[in-house]
Amino acid sequence: MLVRLLYASRPTETSPCDLVQSILQASRTHNPAHGITGVLCHTDQVFIQVLEGGREAVNALYGHILKDTRHKDVMLLDYEEIQERRYPSWTMGQANMARINPSTVLKYSPLPVLDPYTMSGKMLLSLIDELMATASIVGRT
Repeated sequence: MLVRLLYASRPTETSPCDLVQSILQASRTHNPAHGITGVLCHTDQVFIQVLEGGREAVNALYGHILKDTRHKDVMLLDYEEIQERRYPSWTMGQANMARINPSTVLKYSPLPVLDPYTMSGKMLLSLIDELMATASIVGRT
Protein backbone atom coordinates (compact mmCIF):
# COMPACT_ATOMS: atom_id res chain seq x y z
CA MET A 1 0.00 0.00 0.00
CA LEU A 2 1.56 3.30 -1.13
CA VAL A 3 0.52 6.63 0.38
CA ARG A 4 1.32 10.28 -0.21
CA LEU A 5 1.40 12.70 2.72
CA LEU A 6 1.64 16.49 2.40
CA TYR A 7 2.23 18.74 5.37
CA ALA A 8 3.27 22.31 6.13
CA SER A 9 5.27 23.61 9.06
CA ARG A 10 7.21 26.64 10.14
CA PRO A 11 10.92 26.53 10.96
CA THR A 12 11.83 27.23 14.56
CA GLU A 13 14.98 29.09 13.49
CA THR A 14 14.85 32.59 12.02
CA SER A 15 17.46 31.78 9.36
CA PRO A 16 16.59 28.27 8.25
CA CYS A 17 19.28 27.75 5.56
CA ASP A 18 21.29 25.38 7.77
CA LEU A 19 18.05 23.82 8.97
CA VAL A 20 16.98 23.01 5.40
CA GLN A 21 20.34 21.37 4.72
CA SER A 22 20.03 19.39 7.96
CA ILE A 23 16.56 18.14 7.01
CA LEU A 24 17.68 17.25 3.49
CA GLN A 25 20.74 15.39 4.76
CA ALA A 26 18.67 13.44 7.29
CA SER A 27 16.10 12.62 4.59
CA ARG A 28 18.72 11.45 2.13
CA THR A 29 20.28 9.23 4.79
CA HIS A 30 17.05 7.80 6.27
CA ASN A 31 14.65 7.57 3.34
CA PRO A 32 16.28 5.05 0.96
CA ALA A 33 16.32 2.26 3.55
CA HIS A 34 12.63 2.91 4.31
CA GLY A 35 11.42 3.30 0.72
CA ILE A 36 10.43 6.94 1.19
CA THR A 37 10.62 9.48 -1.61
CA GLY A 38 9.45 13.08 -1.80
CA VAL A 39 10.18 16.76 -2.06
CA LEU A 40 10.82 19.62 0.39
CA CYS A 41 9.70 23.10 -0.65
CA HIS A 42 10.70 25.99 1.58
CA THR A 43 10.94 29.70 2.19
CA ASP A 44 12.41 31.41 5.24
CA GLN A 45 8.96 31.23 6.86
CA VAL A 46 7.49 27.90 5.83
CA PHE A 47 8.19 24.30 4.87
CA ILE A 48 6.01 22.19 2.60
CA GLN A 49 6.98 18.55 2.35
CA VAL A 50 5.56 15.67 0.37
CA LEU A 51 6.39 12.14 1.53
CA GLU A 52 5.62 9.01 -0.48
CA GLY A 53 6.09 5.38 0.42
CA GLY A 54 4.58 2.51 2.33
CA ARG A 55 1.85 3.50 4.76
CA GLU A 56 3.70 2.30 7.85
CA ALA A 57 6.99 3.99 6.92
CA VAL A 58 5.37 7.32 5.97
CA ASN A 59 3.19 7.36 9.10
CA ALA A 60 6.21 6.61 11.31
CA LEU A 61 8.23 9.39 9.70
CA TYR A 62 5.38 11.87 10.06
CA GLY A 63 5.11 10.93 13.75
CA HIS A 64 8.80 11.75 14.10
CA ILE A 65 8.32 15.08 12.28
CA LEU A 66 5.53 16.04 14.70
CA LYS A 67 8.03 15.70 17.57
CA ASP A 68 10.96 17.34 15.72
CA THR A 69 11.96 20.59 17.44
CA ARG A 70 13.11 22.06 14.10
CA HIS A 71 9.41 22.44 13.15
CA LYS A 72 6.43 24.19 14.68
CA ASP A 73 2.81 24.61 13.55
CA VAL A 74 2.89 21.27 11.73
CA MET A 75 -0.33 20.80 9.77
CA LEU A 76 -1.39 17.79 7.70
CA LEU A 77 -2.73 19.11 4.38
CA ASP A 78 -3.31 15.95 2.36
CA TYR A 79 -3.05 12.20 2.84
CA GLU A 80 -4.08 9.65 0.26
CA GLU A 81 -3.53 6.15 -1.00
CA ILE A 82 -1.78 6.26 -4.38
CA GLN A 83 -1.30 3.91 -7.32
CA GLU A 84 2.17 5.21 -8.14
CA ARG A 85 4.74 7.68 -6.87
CA ARG A 86 5.25 11.15 -8.34
CA TYR A 87 8.89 11.28 -7.18
CA PRO A 88 10.19 7.72 -7.53
CA SER A 89 13.86 8.62 -8.00
CA TRP A 90 14.15 11.35 -5.34
CA THR A 91 15.16 10.48 -1.78
CA MET A 92 14.24 14.15 -1.25
CA GLY A 93 13.89 16.81 -3.94
CA GLN A 94 14.21 20.47 -3.01
CA ALA A 95 12.67 23.76 -4.15
CA ASN A 96 13.38 27.18 -2.71
CA MET A 97 9.93 28.72 -3.06
CA ALA A 98 11.28 32.20 -2.35
CA ARG A 99 12.76 32.10 -5.86
CA ILE A 100 9.52 31.15 -7.60
CA ASN A 101 7.76 33.77 -9.69
CA PRO A 102 4.78 35.13 -7.71
CA SER A 103 2.55 34.71 -10.78
CA THR A 104 3.16 30.96 -10.60
CA VAL A 105 2.03 30.91 -6.97
CA LEU A 106 -1.00 33.09 -7.84
CA LYS A 107 -2.27 30.41 -10.25
CA TYR A 108 -2.92 28.16 -7.24
CA SER A 109 -3.36 30.58 -4.35
CA PRO A 110 -5.65 33.47 -3.34
CA LEU A 111 -2.58 35.74 -3.08
CA PRO A 112 0.81 35.76 -4.84
CA VAL A 113 2.49 34.89 -1.54
CA LEU A 114 3.00 31.26 -0.63
CA ASP A 115 0.90 30.44 2.44
CA PRO A 116 0.13 26.72 2.54
CA TYR A 117 -2.12 27.22 5.56
CA THR A 118 -4.65 28.98 3.29
CA MET A 119 -4.35 26.56 0.35
CA SER A 120 -5.82 23.14 -0.25
CA GLY A 121 -3.51 20.17 -0.34
CA LYS A 122 -4.56 19.40 -3.92
CA MET A 123 -3.68 22.94 -5.04
CA LEU A 124 -0.26 22.67 -3.39
CA LEU A 125 0.37 19.35 -5.13
CA SER A 126 -0.58 20.99 -8.44
CA LEU A 127 1.85 23.82 -7.74
CA ILE A 128 4.61 21.31 -6.93
CA ASP A 129 3.78 19.42 -10.15
CA GLU A 130 4.24 22.63 -12.12
CA LEU A 131 7.53 23.33 -10.39
CA MET A 132 8.67 19.82 -11.24
CA ALA A 133 7.62 20.24 -14.88
CA THR A 134 9.55 23.50 -15.18
CA ALA A 135 12.66 22.05 -13.53
CA SER A 136 12.31 24.36 -10.51
CA ILE A 137 12.82 21.42 -8.17
CA VAL A 138 16.29 20.03 -7.67
CA GLY A 139 15.99 16.25 -7.53
CA ARG A 140 18.43 14.17 -5.55
CA THR A 141 18.70 10.43 -5.57
